[in-house]
Amino acid sequence: MRHAPRGGRSRIDVRPLRDTDLPAAALVLRRAFGTFLGAADPDRFMADRDYVGSRWPAGPDASFAAVADGEIVGSNFLTRWGSVGFFGPLTVTPERWDQGVATRLLEPTLARFDEWGLAHAGLYTFPQSAKHVGLYQRFGFWPRALTAVMSRPVRGPGTVPTLLSTLPEEEREAVVADCRTLTGAIYDGLDVEPAIRAVATRALGETVLVRDGDRVAAFAVCHCGAGSEAGTGVCYVKFGAVRPGPGAAARFGALLDGCIALAHARGLTQVDAGVSLAREQAFEAMRAAGFRIAILGVCMHRPNEPGYHRPGVYVLDDWR
Repeated sequence: MRHAPRGGRSRIDVRPLRDTDLPAAALVLRRAFGTFLGAADPDRFMADRDYVGSRWPAGPDASFAAVADGEIVGSNFLTRWGSVGFFGPLTVTPERWDQGVATRLLEPTLARFDEWGLAHAGLYTFPQSAKHVGLYQRFGFWPRALTAVMSRPVRGPGTVPTLLSTLPEEEREAVVADCRTLTGAIYDGLDVEPAIRAVATRALGETVLVRDGDRVAAFAVCHCGAGSEAGTGVCYVKFGAVRPGPGAAARFGALLDGCIALAHARGLTQVDAGVSLAREQAFEAMRAAGFRIAILGVCMHRPNEPGYHRPGVYVLDDWR
């Protein structure tokens, strides 16, 4: 996708992100977030986390690069979890801010979402930035409840959790299918199998299981340590969910305990997890378990509906 230059600016081409683009895209991401958040050395900001390499393998139709004068000046990554999709990080190098690069990246992003036939789409952004919120509103996204990324130190070993990777190979496919059934009961068509597969095939972490007999009662897809989306010393819950219905609160407590125990077993010192404040029971349960707010963001939704961000739902995620 090409756009002619205006006012002397270089033409911006938008195309699929290639494997050879990954180092440049990672640098743009660090510089964009580091500059916006006032880091002393933006080029090294979050250098121990890999948002680019962990998301690009999702497929050639799920990431885009903005290119000017042969250089990567921005990128965007799309995630599809069945009937639900979200995008980000969408980043633009600071020298190109306010030149329409983000808008040009959003055009193929939303076209791809339409091709996928999503029931619900969204993103996570800075609630204090009128520029960010206003941009996404122009594309039909609406800010709803705040989302808290919460942290808790790891103080003890806890009970060793059941991990998907430790199950017999012939049993794992049935468990992944059971996870799909669980998420589908929370929101029709929600399926985080790509996240489960990613941590296994790219050695990003583990999937923690809470079982009730042969059934999956709860599960959490966790990134662990440097080189993943967690960062040094951190276990980051990319997605966690509890089977709805009676006993959901107890299952959620067991899931949090399992994530903390995984972190201890891996020698990590902190657990991070995101939760929409619309899921008020889940948020309160996390506070009772010793989690405290580290970052506040806002998830924006298209259409302007809660999706699975609603009371009574015990889900952990943050769409970053």
